Amino acid sequence: MGKEKILVVEDEEKIARVLELELEFEGYSVTKAADGIDGLEAYRTGKWDLILLDVMLPGMSGIDLLRRIRTNDPYTKIIMLTAKGTVEDKVSGLDLGANDYITKPFQIEELLARIRAALRTGKKRDPELDDGLLSFAGLELNEKTREINRDGMSIDLTPREYELLVYLLTNRRQVLTRDQILEKVWGYDFAGDTNVVDVYIRYLRKKVDTAGLPPLIHTVRGVGYVLRESQ
Repeated sequence: MGKEKILVVEDEEKIARVLELELEFEGYSVTKAADGIDGLEAYRTGKWDLILLDVMLPGMSGIDLLRRIRTNDPYTKIIMLTAKGTVEDKVSGLDLGANDYITKPFQIEELLARIRAALRTGKKRDPELDDGLLSFAGLELNEKTREINRDGMSIDLTPREYELLVYLLTNRRQVLTRDQILEKVWGYDFAGDTNVVDVYIRYLRKKVDTAGLPPLIHTVRGVGYVLRESQ
């Protein structure tokens, strides 16, 4: 079994070097990036089990980098490193999909424990090994056969409705903005036309959130949509 791969995105060279040495001593494979732009490029060109991501970065902030990663990838574990330690930083990071955060200065033993805990919660989904089945709260979608059902009842979707549902299921419990959905499901040709998202969410709700079943597709006012259980 290969070493688990960790990407460290940290602009303070001394901290990055200490993290590299400590993580390699623990048996991890480590790559460093010194700013947000390099971090995004490293993320796109590699496969990572976990990312240590500083909040304050030159080029692109850690929050912006986190937002970009989570647009298409809800699986890679991400721990935010912040010097501020403010509630706002922590809430922003967790709301955007960070798995954990730790405030500088930190004890390396605590960081290592948080890394182990994050990696234990589940491995990154590998599309090549995936069985093609997406399921959530009684809703099932088979990507290989394109069959969809909820609580045993078959659901027929148009191709665009299908792609929208796949994106919602892949990012379940994560709030997605209209722009994120538009870019992923419709592409750049529809840039700015977020009304089409609202229309297709309405179509999808009529088929997925049928009478007698608790709704799964929820509106987050002023932001976008989320697939989650009813509260």
